[in-house]
Amino acid sequence: MLHVVDVELTPNPHAIKFVLSQKLLHFSSRQFSSPEEAADDPLAKGIFDLEGIASVFYTDRFITIEKKPGYEWGKIQRPFLVYLSKFDEKLIPEEETPEGIDENTSELLKKISEVLNLKVVPALAFDGGGLEILGLEGYSLRVKYQGACGSCPSATRGTLAAIESLLKRDVHPSLQVIPD
Repeated sequence: MLHVVDVELTPNPHAIKFVLSQKLLHFSSRQFSSPEEAADDPLAKGIFDLEGIASVFYTDRFITIEKKPGYEWGKIQRPFLVYLSKFDEKLIPEEETPEGIDENTSELLKKISEVLNLKVVPALAFDGGGLEILGLEGYSLRVKYQGACGSCPSATRGTLAAIESLLKRDVHPSLQVIPD
């Protein structure tokens, strides 16, 4: 059984963050944008079985769900909490232990990851979201927002500019951040 200890609004009006009393994952996060993507994850699949769910994002101690337009939180939140109270966390697929950044990873990407993990990812997690690095070509960094940040208008405008500014200041002045 998963126990929710807090429910937090996010800057995205279509997403709510549910803080849990126990850890779900230790190393990674999981993002699902459709029931098909969640087919092999019993936790996310069960959440998508609820009416009105647009996306599911979860990481160590929280789950962020995004609702479809036209659905009210009042009709989603209670069934979601009931589902969690009956879900056996042992059904969550095991994580692969990360090997870390290897010697083939560029020094630039290592520094970018370090700055993002220290200064950006915790702030996004506070708002029910996350950030995944998709790739680095030259000085163009491709990223993908996760969870509440994935469809939040401020993520693609203000937050993206703030991330780029931070990376230009702390890593390299030529860096550009491109959302996926």
